[in-house]
Amino acid sequence: MREKLYKFNSRAIKLFFYFLFTLAFIFALTSPNLILGDNHINGIGTTMVVTVVLIIAFGLGLSLYISPQLQRLFHYIFIKQRWRTATWCLVITFCLQGCFIYLVHPGIGFDVGAIHYALTNPTDLNEVGYFSVNPNNINLLLLQHWLAVQFHHTSWIFFDIITTILVDLSALLNLLSIAAIDKSKVPLTMYIQTVWLLLFPSILVPYTDTWVLPCISAYILCYCVIAFSTAPKLLKGIMALLFGVCVISAYFVKPSGVIPAIAIIIIEAIHLLKPHHRQWWWIVLVGLFMISSTAASYQFMSKTVSNQSYIRINSFRAKPMIHFINMGMSGDGGFNAHDSYIMAITVNKKQRIKYSENSIKRRLHKMGPSGYLAFLYQKQKHNTADGSFGWIKEGNFLNGSPIPSTKGIRGTIEEFLYLYGNNLGDFRFLAQAWWVFLLGLILFAWRDNRKIIQVLRLAILGGFLFLLAFEGGRTRYLIQFLPVLLLLASLGFDATRQEFKHWFGWMGAASRSQNSTKSTTESPNN
Repeated sequence: MREKLYKFNSRAIKLFFYFLFTLAFIFALTSPNLILGDNHINGIGTTMVVTVVLIIAFGLGLSLYISPQLQRLFHYIFIKQRWRTATWCLVITFCLQGCFIYLVHPGIGFDVGAIHYALTNPTDLNEVGYFSVNPNNINLLLLQHWLAVQFHHTSWIFFDIITTILVDLSALLNLLSIAAIDKSKVPLTMYIQTVWLLLFPSILVPYTDTWVLPCISAYILCYCVIAFSTAPKLLKGIMALLFGVCVISAYFVKPSGVIPAIAIIIIEAIHLLKPHHRQWWWIVLVGLFMISSTAASYQFMSKTVSNQSYIRINSFRAKPMIHFINMGMSGDGGFNAHDSYIMAITVNKKQRIKYSENSIKRRLHKMGPSGYLAFLYQKQKHNTADGSFGWIKEGNFLNGSPIPSTKGIRGTIEEFLYLYGNNLGDFRFLAQAWWVFLLGLILFAWRDNRKIIQVLRLAILGGFLFLLAFEGGRTRYLIQFLPVLLLLASLGFDATRQEFKHWFGWMGAASRSQNSTKSTTESPNN
């Protein structure tokens, strides 16, 4: 009975995951970002840059196919010397990020700008009002304020540097997670993360999406060391304690950052149904370590935030959770200015909750069951399709002129990233092509059913369901799940490669069989 229950739960998770993930892959594959030339859908087309890149890629691929010497050279550089080559690729990428931040570090608007302004103007009434209504961002403000005090800097470039360090730290922690599971996959993971970092301009945005990444990567690393490595039990015990600290850190930066941790707990609970010998005393001890460190970390951080005196907030003005569910049922499933305005001007908490409840009922009644399912289908598209993670999709959130105004290398970079840059469409195309490739590595690894794969699948499934239920509507919200996506793509690479080998091998065998039959049929000796 326990074995049947285990198999049912595992298959159900995989089925629901592949249902939503297949939709995400199709949406990414059919994204208007991949349109070459003039783009009549989003009005931002590609230029000769993408054309040249595609010609070079095609020429290189053709040369590799017909030239044994070039094959041996590439095999030596990228396979035989993969540790050295992958390391250099990652190091060079880190250096390029530094140059990028030095040259381009614009101010950011919206919530990011409100947090940054509060670093120097915490008594401003508008800031008090903003954080009273949006107390979820007070934790990031306090963290950035602490850093500003320690380093005596509040400039945008300073916080862009911190953001870059945190993103890169997440990448390094991901490598350690892979090393704990399968050390041979580390160079491949470095290649994958190199491309990600080269096409990730969100290091310019010091916000919760990027700042939560190392926290998530850290507790996934703790779990991988505990569950899949051959490390000494003492180290695993330390990792169990750190697991709780990192989970709560993720929660206080971005509450939805705990979704992968919930996935870990669920999969571990399901695996307890499997009837095989276990060291129950060790499982209980690790569980106690995790629970105690989680509880202690939560109490400490909660007390620290509650006792803060940096900025005055009126907690009774906070937006209720149901408000974000309500917003998630309007428009594209994302931010709704009218709903947010009602939350800001309605002082009574019960009235704010009542408004959201009534609004949800009206919207559900208007859509009906079939309409709501159609809405969720479109929302999943908006949540997952854009490989640029919504770059410049929310209006010009970069402060200042949206038109590149400088020359040289800086001006060239701005052409790819600014709203009216000539090469913005090129950036979106390249980012989209990479996004499709990454999702493809995950999608076609369907034969891999290892426990860590199931954990990562459930984490992504949880993220999809969360964004369908709450405020979403933009792929930007998937940034927080990048550690999970990158790990799953790296671990599933071999299964995907074997799947394609099987397909092309079957097609080749069928083609040879067909040609043989045709030859026999046409033979004059028959």
